[in-house]
Amino acid sequence: MKQSDTKKILLIEDNKFIRSGWELALQNENDFLIVGSYGSCEDAFKDEGIGVADIVLMDIGLPGMSGIEGVKFLKEKYPKQIIVMCTVHEDDDKIFEAICAGAVGYLLKKTKPDELISALREAHNGGSPMTPSVARKVIASFQKTPLKSFTGEKVELSEREHQILELMAVGKSYPEISKKIFLSLDGVYYHIRHIYEKLQVHSRAEAVAEGIKKRIIKPPAP
Repeated sequence: MKQSDTKKILLIEDNKFIRSGWELALQNENDFLIVGSYGSCEDAFKDEGIGVADIVLMDIGLPGMSGIEGVKFLKEKYPKQIIVMCTVHEDDDKIFEAICAGAVGYLLKKTKPDELISALREAHNGGSPMTPSVARKVIASFQKTPLKSFTGEKVELSEREHQILELMAVGKSYPEISKKIFLSLDGVYYHIRHIYEKLQVHSRAEAVAEGIKKRIIKPPAP
């Protein structure tokens, strides 16, 4: 594997057993390199080398500085870093705080190791991994806010892009979308990049929110 293909990852999790589980799972993957593993944001941020990380996998309920505060710090200092939250929390406020702070993905700690690895690869390839339960809660929260009439420039998505956005809205993972529409995973990512460009967004949640707001797609049934 080329060195350029290696994804450097930083871990921040106060539960040493969970952190050790992450380390073990990642060490078995040739395309991941752990560049740091810490029990708190304070410890992690003392390391001047944290900026080399491509991906940060972080707990949200950390002692001292919270994961959300940590996301804000990292995105301000290293805006290109990809941050994925992994936590036990499923409540809407935590999800939105993490997304608004700059996290691109949100997984539950009960996520299986193989699913975690797949999600991190997805995030590195431009996706926004979320467990289906979390994605549905995000969409449900969008539905709580009455949609304002849209008067801006109309966005035209292709039939394939529209199909993919609808599947994203109901919480389908990118591999699931790939199988559903009989398209390669690279093909799905290609169309998602175009969806993001057309909607002028940077994450799955933003794309779905804009799609609903602009009435490109309908809010999915709860």
